Amino acid sequence: MEARQLVAEVNAKGRGERRRVFLFVLSRLLVTFPMSLPKGLYEQLITREIFSALALLDRNVTRIEQEPLDPVDAYDLLARHVYDVLKRVLRSLPEKERLENQVEICNRILELLAQRLKGIVDSETLVLAPAEALLSISELVVTPSGDKQPPARPHIPLSASDLLVNARGEPAVGHALEREIPSADRIDLLCAFVRWNGLRLLLPQLREHLERGRELRVITTTYTGSTERRALDTLVEMGATVKVSYETRSTRLHAKAWLFHRDTGFSTAYIGSSNLTQWALVDGVEWNVRLSQVTAPDILEKFQATFNTYWEEPDFESYDPAHDRERFDRAVVSTFAADTLLIAALDVIPYPHQTEILERLTVERERHRRFRNLIVAATGTGKTIVAALDYRRLREQMGNPSLLFVAHRKELLGQSLAAFRQVLKDAAFGEFYVDGHRPDEWRHVFASVQSLDQLDLDKLHPTAFDVVIVDEFHHAAAETYRRLLDHLRPKILLGLTATPERADGQSILGWFDGRIAIELRLWDALERGLLCPFHYFGLHDNTDLSHLTWSRRGYDLTELETLYTGNNERARLIANAIQQRVVDPRRMRALGFCVSIAHAEFMAKEFSRMGLPSAAVSSRSTREERDDALRKLRSRDVTTQSLV
Repeated sequence: MEARQLVAEVNAKGRGERRRVFLFVLSRLLVTFPMSLPKGLYEQLITREIFSALALLDRNVTRIEQEPLDPVDAYDLLARHVYDVLKRVLRSLPEKERLENQVEICNRILELLAQRLKGIVDSETLVLAPAEALLSISELVVTPSGDKQPPARPHIPLSASDLLVNARGEPAVGHALEREIPSADRIDLLCAFVRWNGLRLLLPQLREHLERGRELRVITTTYTGSTERRALDTLVEMGATVKVSYETRSTRLHAKAWLFHRDTGFSTAYIGSSNLTQWALVDGVEWNVRLSQVTAPDILEKFQATFNTYWEEPDFESYDPAHDRERFDRAVVSTFAADTLLIAALDVIPYPHQTEILERLTVERERHRRFRNLIVAATGTGKTIVAALDYRRLREQMGNPSLLFVAHRKELLGQSLAAFRQVLKDAAFGEFYVDGHRPDEWRHVFASVQSLDQLDLDKLHPTAFDVVIVDEFHHAAAETYRRLLDHLRPKILLGLTATPERADGQSILGWFDGRIAIELRLWDALERGLLCPFHYFGLHDNTDLSHLTWSRRGYDLTELETLYTGNNERARLIANAIQQRVVDPRRMRALGFCVSIAHAEFMAKEFSRMGLPSAAVSSRSTREERDDALRKLRSRDVTTQSLV
């Protein structure tokens, strides 16, 4: 007889008779068909059902190992068995009046226990009807709107455990931590790497936690030089207690774990792979287990005991910015220097997405016999490296094919030639045709389109180059490119671009039979985690644009320039925002985009005056000024003397 049918029969009886048959119902629910037991390891309580299944096994070919329960911890196995049975019973009840019947069954069990164990279980443990769950007892928190409400609850129920993997459609570990902090009475953090870009994501919640007089203990390390002093200084300034392990040779702390203590008995812990960095909390492929004191009390007890042990060990030293900052800086620098490797002599190994592009190029050429191919790949995915690796492969297939690499700027040509030399391991490979440099051999030429435009194409045979690679191919619709491409007849044509769509609507697909061979768009690269992790910060600059003239081309440029140029208050607001969000603004390298040349020059002067060395580069800049500004930007040596 099924469980639902049994319960229905009990419900049909009177209240007094229900009590007498209750235990009979439970015993009937436990009677099932003989179960099958696969071979393997168990930690299973032997019930009548298990005993019957064991009796069916052939003892001549099967070895069965069993032992008496240990009285010290037998309660755990027995309680788990009763829990599993009761859960199965309660789940099987019919939908009609299910909750009422569930409460009644639970209370009957508690009454039975109270009769047998007076003083341990009594009537105070009975569930009240109608059944309700207590969610919080707290001081009311006043929100900015004036409403009063309890602290935010975590995304995951307090009594549940879960696995967070930063997957799409699921809460990232950073967002989950944000919701854990407000309800915690104390927080312990054990984290190998604490960085500012990760701390700032949780800064509002942690600051409020500390301002309410609640404890935050942090243990970290200088291992690999990854922890940033600004993050630790901020934690200490807010009221946290921080300890640091400076010993990286024997004590290589690599743990990442949070423990959120709650006096209510519903503490939670996060243990996994995520350090306190933006990448680990938001975008990275990270696995973190969230444990509940309700379902895993032993693990949380071990967590707390181990953390307290570390806290008292001499290897973990209290950090005070006033006295320890210099020692910390020395430790980080020395660790970083020891782990730095020279990679110039290493082979260039393609990333998986680059291997995929190369394989698809092979398919286009060898299977479909298409030798004119356009690669559309987001900026930052390594199109030039792909081109160099492809040429290396063509070199193996074709001997030593002649090459023309075309770009529209000298800087791009220099970077591209360096990439080809690195991939080919040939420091003498290639010649420039740009800014007065002319090739001698004309075998492997890296040329600017401007230089080629001045060349008499009648003196350049259409088949002079076996392989032609054009970077930033979206420029190819311009007359300078069109003239060259219409003239050349290479065996292999490869176009590289991140943005094949042009604002003027002209198509560049005519050179590729109207098709794109390979696409890895920006949104695909972001989804696959191929680009540098980023975080947007919006800043309200109090600038009113409502009175400016608007047309299809946008705002009136003269009016925009007048509004922004000379706005010292706005410049100070931006500088303050940089100071708050960047670890060391004087060490950062950044690009700023302005509405006009005058606005750019104004912002460069204002930033430099406020201690952020800056230079303005525009169409008015000479080639020497542009090159000098770029060189000093790379070396972090930008000053106002760079340009003005």
